[in-house]
Amino acid sequence: MNHLTERPSPLISDHDLAAHGMPRDPVAHTHEELAALVALLLEQRKPRIEAVSVGHSRDTASRAAAAAFATVWTACGGTVLTTVDWPETAASWLRPATRLASGPPDAWVMAAALPGFAQLARRLRRSTDWDPARTYAFASLQDSRLPAFAGPDTVHGMRGATADGGTWDIRGRWLTACPPGQVPS
Repeated sequence: MNHLTERPSPLISDHDLAAHGMPRDPVAHTHEELAALVALLLEQRKPRIEAVSVGHSRDTASRAAAAAFATVWTACGGTVLTTVDWPETAASWLRPATRLASGPPDAWVMAAALPGFAQLARRLRRSTDWDPARTYAFASLQDSRLPAFAGPDTVHGMRGATADGGTWDIRGRWLTACPPGQVPS
């Protein structure tokens, strides 16, 4: 279990939201994005990813992305252990964090709005064995403010797909994107 002490609460303060600006709402995922996300998981060889837990915000775009991923993943022979949703505002995010981390899955797949996910990620790191390096996400979380909102090293190693079928990853406080067909260095 991880215990980060940098931030006493999973909640993002109004001061932090004002300082970094309010993120945009998730938009509908693209076919290229979904294909790139599935490819990221299938490329992982050791250990091979078979069973995943899927998490999503309660907005329409995130729900649709999570459902589309689950359909494609099971068609590829993978297993979805659980699908967990969460609100954008909550007291602690402990219940969805605990449900997401149970299993444990080979990987996590996230389709979410930035503020809710950042707060959930804080709870996941503090209260479960969640590993951001085994977490893959849709383009809705491809936002350079994610490391700032989530806190130092909370999302280090997380990666995902861009809307045009490229990829992105987080190293410390930096989010780097690669166009389709290029591999991050």
